[in-house]
Amino acid sequence: MRPFRPLALSLALAALVPMTLDAQPTPQATIANSDGTLLSVSADGSSKRVPDVATISTGVVTRAADANAAMRDNANQMTKVMAAIKAAGVAERDIQTSGVNLNPNYNYTPNKPPKITGYEARNTVSVKVRDIAKLGKVMDSLVAAGANDLNGPSFEVDKPDEAYDEARRGALEKAQARAEMYAKALGLRVRRIVSIDESGSSFPRPIPMMAMKAMAAAAPAADTEVSPGEANLSAHLNVVFELGR
Repeated sequence: MRPFRPLALSLALAALVPMTLDAQPTPQATIANSDGTLLSVSADGSSKRVPDVATISTGVVTRAADANAAMRDNANQMTKVMAAIKAAGVAERDIQTSGVNLNPNYNYTPNKPPKITGYEARNTVSVKVRDIAKLGKVMDSLVAAGANDLNGPSFEVDKPDEAYDEARRGALEKAQARAEMYAKALGLRVRRIVSIDESGSSFPRPIPMMAMKAMAAAAPAADTEVSPGEANLSAHLNVVFELGR
């Protein structure tokens, strides 16, 4: 048998392994005798989707002279906010407490120790809204109910598997076309795919984030406008081909 022939163009050599598609690095095994040449090709694929789920962070911040009063006031207001979240049709499974904090406020004077002047209580929840058309109205209703801390939204595709598979197919087609080009230029043919390594998929969110500090009495005349834009879900593949006569 003839030994492996290395390719120019900085083509990476890879060991012969059974075909696999997995997010984890592919285990490698060496086959001693072959008259083929290995070609490693990297390719990207993408799929566009309109996000159909939004997540916001909302809650209540209260201040008082003593810690107990700050927490008590916060609990009273937060009860109204939680009622508004549920009244907006958000399911229990889509509401999650993300933080409850109580911190002292200090007054700093030169050459003197800091003095506690009061306390700040903060209760924050993460809310997933599955009907984006109602997102602006939901946020406005929370502010009207007493929420004075509102951040978001962040958008996502609720069921991205189909889109990721579309991106994977696109990446694989690009890799195959590139391998055919190299093979033709070298007077060879593509015999088979030796291995596929999926090095990662991504869901970038280049969507502007909205942050708002508001008082319950400052309810807007119109619903807050939001736009989910378009999300790009991508896949990156490293594919090893065997070339030969």
